[in-house]
Amino acid sequence: MELQSSRFESLGAAFYTRLGPQPLADPYWVGCSPAAVADLGLPAAWPHSAAHLAQASGNALAPGASPLASVYSGHQFGVWAGQLGDGRALLLGERAGPEALWEVQLKGSGLTPYSRMGDGRAVLRSSIREFLCSEAMHALGVPSTRALCITGSPTAVRRERIETAAVVTRLAPSFIRFGHFEHFSRRGLHAELRALTEFVIAHHYPDCAAWPQPAQRTAALLAAVTRRTAELLAQWQALGFCHGVMNTDNMSILGLTIDYGPFQFMDGFDPQHICNHSDDGGRYAWAQQPRIALWNLYCLAQALLPLLDDLEQARAALQPFESHFAGALQQRLNAKLGLSELRPDDAQLSDDLLRLLADERADFTWFWRCLSDGVADYAHSARVADLGPARAQLQQSDAFDAWARRWRERLRSEAAHTPEQARALMRRSNPRLVLRNHLAQAAIEAAEQRQFEPLQRLQAALAQPYDDLPDCDDLAAAAPDWAAQIVLSCSS
Repeated sequence: MELQSSRFESLGAAFYTRLGPQPLADPYWVGCSPAAVADLGLPAAWPHSAAHLAQASGNALAPGASPLASVYSGHQFGVWAGQLGDGRALLLGERAGPEALWEVQLKGSGLTPYSRMGDGRAVLRSSIREFLCSEAMHALGVPSTRALCITGSPTAVRRERIETAAVVTRLAPSFIRFGHFEHFSRRGLHAELRALTEFVIAHHYPDCAAWPQPAQRTAALLAAVTRRTAELLAQWQALGFCHGVMNTDNMSILGLTIDYGPFQFMDGFDPQHICNHSDDGGRYAWAQQPRIALWNLYCLAQALLPLLDDLEQARAALQPFESHFAGALQQRLNAKLGLSELRPDDAQLSDDLLRLLADERADFTWFWRCLSDGVADYAHSARVADLGPARAQLQQSDAFDAWARRWRERLRSEAAHTPEQARALMRRSNPRLVLRNHLAQAAIEAAEQRQFEPLQRLQAALAQPYDDLPDCDDLAAAAPDWAAQIVLSCSS
C-alpha cells in the first residue's frame, strides 16, 4: 500500500512527534474489510501478502509512509485532563482512494511520547470490537472512522487480565478532534490554534472559507461542526447506540463516530442505560448523549474564543444544536415509523412509543424490525394481531393497542404514501442486525483460539444490516439473557 505524507504533517512540529511503530512479534491476519480495501483502491488480494501483513503490524513501513503521533488535550468525564495525544496510534500518511483521500493510522503500534501510563498496545478483544463496529456503522449509514484490517500477535498484554496484542489499521478523512483545539488554546498558542482552524476549513469545510474575516470563518466552522455533531447524535439515538466515552478528545471535528471502546447497541431499551462500567455517575448514559455532545461543543467554542470577535459569536454558532438535533431525530423516528412527512404531533406519537418500550425494557432493535414487518398488513386490516411479534414484546397490550390505533390513523393520513411504501421505508430505517455485545463476544472468544470463521460470518452479515439474509436468524435474534452480564470498561 503506497502512501503519501499526510497534509496534517504540514502544520509543523508543534502538532506531533515523529516516530516509527514498534514491531509486533509473530503477527498473523485476523480480519480485513473488503469494503475498506475497495475504498482505498487496493486489490482484493491485498490481505494475502506477507509484505502487507508486516506493514499492517508495524513491522515494516509502507512505501511513502511518514509516521507520527499527534498531540492533543481534552476533558475526560467532564474534568480537564491536560495533555493527551496518540498514546497507542500512529498516523502513517494518506492514500487517495477512488472517491476520497484517507488518512491511514495504526492503532496498537507501541509506545509514543503521549502514552502516559499506557503501554502503547491494543488487545485482540478491543481491536475486534473496533474493527467490527467501524465497518458496521458505515454499513448502517452512520458517519464513522473505518477499519481496514486487524493483525494479531501472541505478545502478552496486561489489562484486567493477560491478553494478546493486536493492531488495527484505521482510516478517516481526518483524525482531528475537539481536543486538538483545546490543547493549543489552553496553552495560549494562538498562532497554532489559528493555523489548525484554517487547515480544517481549507481541507474539510471549504464552504466556511467564503467568509472574508478570520473570525467569521471560525464562527462558520463552529456552526458547521455543531450541525454535523447534532446529526450524528440523532443517528446514534435512533439506533439505540451508546458510545460510552464521549470525552472531548473522542469527539471528531468532522462529526464522525470515533474511538470505539465500551460502546453498545442497547438490547433491552433503557434511556438511562450505561454501557461503560467505568462511568460510575452515568455521565454518558444513552439519554445523556445529546446533552454531553452540546457540552463538548461548548468546550470547543471556549477553545476557539481567541479567534472569535466575542462570546456572542460563539453562542450564535452553538444555538442551533438543540433544534437541529430534535429535527434530525424526529425525522429518523418518523422513518422508523414509516412516516414520510413531519407533522407537529409526531413527536408525541414517537415519544409515547419510546415510553412503552422503556417501561418494559423491550429489545430495541428487534422490536422496531418486527414492527416494520407487520405494518403493511396492519394498515390494511386494522387488526393489531398483525403486529404480533412486536406486540408480544410488551405486557401492556392495551396501552400498545391504543398507541397502534393512533399510529395507523397517522399512517393512513398520508394519502400519497401506501402501506407497502411505509413498510419499505421502515425496513430501510430499522436494521435487522446490529453489533450486539454477545455477538462481538462470541467472535472474540473464537478469534482468541485462532478460529476466525465466526468473525468473518458476523462481519459479512453486518455489511448488509437491513437485508433478510439467509441463515442469519441467530445473528438477528433478540439478545440472550446472559448478554446483560457482559461488562465493558474504558479498556474494552
